[in-house]
Amino acid sequence: MKRYLAIDIGASSGRHIAGWLEDGRLVTEEVYRFANANERENGHLVWNVSRLFEEVKNGIATAFKKYGEIESLSIDTWAVDYVLMNGDKEILPCYAYRDDRTAQPISKVHEIIPFQKLYAKTGIQYQPFNTIYQLYADKCAGRLEKATDYLMIPEYLIYKLTGVKATEYTNASATGLVNAKTHDFDREIIETLGLDTIAYGKLRQPGFFVGKLSDSVSKEVGGNTNVVLCATHDTASAVLAAPIEGEVPYISSGTWSLLGIEQSEAHTDTESMSYNFSNEGSVNFTFRYQKNIMGLWMIQSVRKELGDISFAEMEKMARESKTDALVDCNDECFLAPQSMCATVREKAGEDLDDGQLIRCIYRSLAQCYKQAISEMSQKLGKTFDTLHIIGGGSKDGFLNQLTAKATGLKVVAGPAEATSIGNFLVQMVASNECKDIAEGRKIIKNSFPLNVFGE
Repeated sequence: MKRYLAIDIGASSGRHIAGWLEDGRLVTEEVYRFANANERENGHLVWNVSRLFEEVKNGIATAFKKYGEIESLSIDTWAVDYVLMNGDKEILPCYAYRDDRTAQPISKVHEIIPFQKLYAKTGIQYQPFNTIYQLYADKCAGRLEKATDYLMIPEYLIYKLTGVKATEYTNASATGLVNAKTHDFDREIIETLGLDTIAYGKLRQPGFFVGKLSDSVSKEVGGNTNVVLCATHDTASAVLAAPIEGEVPYISSGTWSLLGIEQSEAHTDTESMSYNFSNEGSVNFTFRYQKNIMGLWMIQSVRKELGDISFAEMEKMARESKTDALVDCNDECFLAPQSMCATVREKAGEDLDDGQLIRCIYRSLAQCYKQAISEMSQKLGKTFDTLHIIGGGSKDGFLNQLTAKATGLKVVAGPAEATSIGNFLVQMVASNECKDIAEGRKIIKNSFPLNVFGE
């Protein structure tokens, strides 16, 4: 029996999950979990990548101790953030995407290359934290003068495990530096912005064999295994786990809500740009035509402010409250506010109590989904009857109900651990235990419970 290890790191936690095929079904088991969060350093939000690496090794050691042998492992994380490198040395800090350091560089980038041209080349939607703006901020701050290259967070952690630098396509596509037609880094963008002082690695497809754990890491964790590139952008992995066939819309629901549909080619026209849809890479150079919506970050932030309260209690409060208040969840004011509660109340224009505030966020998310579905339908000239919701947010029954009602679509929710499952899927294909993604999706559909809303 081949056992695989998926290391899935999000903005609030990291998980090491083991997976294997048993009687034609995928079985998973969590073996390690750790907390993750931004840290504040010299007034900036940063990631403690040294601690992340230690936690990655701790989880691998736990897995070897439990199972003895592991066929392969891979790592996925959020996109856009990276570690600048000088050879084999890190240039720290590693800034977090919610930091505001790109506020000034964005306008400078657009003065040099208008956003319409950037979008026509890359198809990547505008977000103030896109890698292109972060790298230009590093240039303005003089940080690139000491750098030889950079590694996205999952590729950095894989490098630390193996000593091999590898650049994965789905994650690179989200940087705003990859051409949607050539599927490679766009040299015109890079050179025009003066970002060509550092190297950009050869883009590798998910399933690429990186190597084995280095001798030192192997000794430390108590074993050795193959290390491969999954779709290292966590959303790309999650969507691979969606049990869909054909052109069916999805929401990868978590800290962010990524609403989209799989396409064979990118849509880089002005209509897509006006709707702020993105074209992010997937396996075999296909695309996820999708839109970033603020997501459950708003609920998570409110929970922290309210103190000792569970998500189930918050959902109950929202169900029992009444309010027609709505806010635009895509407003940048919700990206990293001092107080999410105060910001929502201000934007709603009402003195909402806690239950009303939570209900307002849920209803507003559902309305954002409705609008995005409508825009996508108009752009593609297609109508839909089903919406798949995957990821941790698929467990939120109240939001699923509101989404079904707002969109008028049948909502199919699950699997919840979609990101790690998509991570497994690529590893199984790479080891020839699964023929391809389509076969893997059939296995997934028969392996995990799915809940339906709005029928």
